Amino acid sequence: MTKRKTGALACVLGDMDLVRPLGLAGVRCAVVGPPGGATAHSRFTERPIPWEGGCDEALVDRLLRFGAAQPDKPVLYMEEDAQLLMVSRHRDRLAAVFRFALADGDLVETLVDKSRFQALAERLDLPVPRTRRLRPLPGSEAPELDLRYPVIVKPLTRRPPWDEIEGLGKAIRLEGPEELRALWLRLIPVGIDLLAQELIPGPETRIESHHVYIDADGAVVGEFTGRKIRTYPVDFGHSTALTITDIDGEGADVAALGREIATRIGLTGVAKFDFKRDPQGRLHLLEINPRFNLWHHLGAVAGVNLPAIVHADLTGRPRPAPAKARPGACWCHISKDRLAARDSGVPTAHWLAWVARCEAKAITPDDPMPFLRPKLDRLFARFSGATRLPRLAKS
Repeated sequence: MTKRKTGALACVLGDMDLVRPLGLAGVRCAVVGPPGGATAHSRFTERPIPWEGGCDEALVDRLLRFGAAQPDKPVLYMEEDAQLLMVSRHRDRLAAVFRFALADGDLVETLVDKSRFQALAERLDLPVPRTRRLRPLPGSEAPELDLRYPVIVKPLTRRPPWDEIEGLGKAIRLEGPEELRALWLRLIPVGIDLLAQELIPGPETRIESHHVYIDADGAVVGEFTGRKIRTYPVDFGHSTALTITDIDGEGADVAALGREIATRIGLTGVAKFDFKRDPQGRLHLLEINPRFNLWHHLGAVAGVNLPAIVHADLTGRPRPAPAKARPGACWCHISKDRLAARDSGVPTAHWLAWVARCEAKAITPDDPMPFLRPKLDRLFARFSGATRLPRLAKS
C-alpha cells in the first residue's frame, strides 16, 4: 500500500529502483533524467527535471536553481558513482539548498577508486583479496605478478574505456602469466590503470552483501543482507536477480562484518558492503559503495526501506519502526535476467514462473508505465515516424 504523499521533495539522480521505494513511502519525487525516460512516466514522479547529459558544473547549477526554488529543502539521492562523486565534490554549495546523507568527502573518493580502496584495506587489515595495480603504458610489458593465479583484472573505476575490452563484464579472468601478456597488448591502447586481484573461488551466487544506513551519530538505523542469484554476463557480470537473506541466520556474519568495517573506516550515510564467501565459508571484502543502489528497491518491498528512513531522518520526521527484511524476497531486471537465466541453463517456463513471483521488478500493476511507456514510444515511432506519445496526466 502506498502512503499519502507528504513532506519535502526527494530529488532523485537515479532510476525506478530508487524512485519506487520513496514513492511507496509517500515521498514526493523530483527525478533528474532524459525527457521521456522511464522515471518521467511513473506515478511517483511529481516533478521531472529534464537532463540529457553534460558536465558536472552544468548539472550542479541546474540542481542549485531547482533546490533554491523549493519552499522546503529537498533531500538529494544519487545512485551511480559519477553522481556520488559530483555531489560529494560540490557538497558545500549543494548543502545550501539540499539535504543529503553522505560519507566524508575523502572517504567517498577512497571507496570509489579501487586503488585507493585497496590501500585503505591493507592499512586497516581488512579481509580483501591480494591485489596489485597495473599500468599498461605504451612500450611496456606485462609485469610478473606475485599473486596466486587465477586472477581477475578490473578497472579502477567504472569508466567507458573498459567497455572496449570486456563489454558488459566487470572483470576478466586470467589463468596464468601468458594470458596476462596476451591481454596486455589489448590494454595498452585503452590507456587506463587497472587492478589484478587473486580470484576467490566460486560462482557469483557466493557474493553476499550488507546494506546499511548509519546516522550522523554513528548509530545503525536500518540494515538488511542479501545474495546474488544471477548476473549478466554469468561470470563477473552485473546483477540481474537478487534475494534477501536472513540477517539473523545465513546473513548474520555478513551483517556483523559489515558493521565492524563501517566502524573501522568511520562511515556514515548509506553503504553496500560486497563480500564473496569462499569454499571454506570465509568472507572476503570486494568493495564498499557509499551510495543508494538498486538493492534498496528490494529492501523496501521486503520491509526495510532505507531511502525512506533517510528521508525521515533528514527532514525531522519520525523514523519508521525498526524492522527485519523478509528473507526470500526477490528482485530482477526482467530483460537482462532473461539472458542470464538462458545462459545459466534455467528453463524458460521455470524462469517465467519465478519472475511472476518476484516482488521487486520494473513492471508493477500499480505503476506500469515506466516499463511500458518507453516501449510504446519506440513502437509508435517505428510505425508513424513520431518521436513519442504525449505524456499522460497523473491522477
